[in-house]
Amino acid sequence: MERQATGAGRWGGLARFLVLYAALYGAYGVLSPVLPGFLAARGLTPGEIGLLLAAAGALRLAVGPLAGAFADRHRAGRSVLAASLALAGLSALAHLPGAGLAQLIGPALLYAAGTAAPAPLADALALAAARGGAAFQYGWVRGAGSAAFIVGTAAAGWLIGLHGLAAALVASGGLFLAAGAAALALPAAPPCGAAEAGARWRGFAALVALPRFRRTVLVAALVIGAHAMHDGFAMILWRSAGIAATTAGLLWSVSVAAEVLVFLLVGPPLLARIGPATGVAVAACAGGLRWAMLASTTALPWLAAAESLHGLSFALLHLACLSLIEASTPADLRTTALALYGTLGLGLSGVAATLASGALYGAFGASAFWAMAALSLAALPLVPALRDR
Repeated sequence: MERQATGAGRWGGLARFLVLYAALYGAYGVLSPVLPGFLAARGLTPGEIGLLLAAAGALRLAVGPLAGAFADRHRAGRSVLAASLALAGLSALAHLPGAGLAQLIGPALLYAAGTAAPAPLADALALAAARGGAAFQYGWVRGAGSAAFIVGTAAAGWLIGLHGLAAALVASGGLFLAAGAAALALPAAPPCGAAEAGARWRGFAALVALPRFRRTVLVAALVIGAHAMHDGFAMILWRSAGIAATTAGLLWSVSVAAEVLVFLLVGPPLLARIGPATGVAVAACAGGLRWAMLASTTALPWLAAAESLHGLSFALLHLACLSLIEASTPADLRTTALALYGTLGLGLSGVAATLASGALYGAFGASAFWAMAALSLAALPLVPALRDR
């Protein structure tokens, strides 16, 4: 095992994770913006699309932690990851012959089940292989995933222009299957003791009993949840202010470029210097400033500055939270912990904040972003309890 972390084994392990993350997030990038349009083109009404996407989201919230707990109990992270990715790929392709809600609900729910766990499972394996940065930096592989998402989104438009919406599903399905094959080639995780026998929910209870883990999930829910209004209404705000669609797209690209920059270059050395708890504080303050700027102005220079803060408000927060989870949870529950972080800290909070954002934006317009600024800053009182004692 040690030989894998040195010399050729070290870089070989990094290369395998780079392939996995590129294929996984490339698949997301190709399909995520296209799927609602594909469903509409196959005869689903807006109400049916909303119902289907909501059911898929609810299924992900249930499947993600269960898959993580199963992987921890059976020491089967690679196998569960590969099986999930295979299911995601095959179910994406299974959309192709369908038309109407009755024929598409099955593939859609299978796709939701297949995509519920890959991100936390891949993160758990990458963190174990990185060995706290001794082998490589987790941010390198996650940054490669973000870059692949951008490329996938751009490729989707090109593919649709040439071959129609179905081409995006074919490409995404193929990338998910390729990611599944890459998962099987990953280096084995280091041993961390025998799996504890007992009740199915014991791992969840043990994690919830850890105060530092609970606070980490809560700060993630606050700071990441505050992004919901931006994701749902920033484009609407900018277009209503007379900003051209191409310019609005460039503003969005600034945020993704900042995310890649922090994951790849800025985040790891910054956290090594200031520590993950202070990193959470920086991310919360960056989020508060970002949403205050969006609430106050639609001037392009200020909007560009606000979008560049995404590297801190999201990417730095994610790196800091993963570092806190790695430091505060048992190794044999790490995948379960990351799945709970992904579903509660990122998923469920995003759903709740999105629901609130619709009502707030409808009532107050751009001024509703002040509520998101307050939500992000609400994480600051929790920061002292996240520090090492």
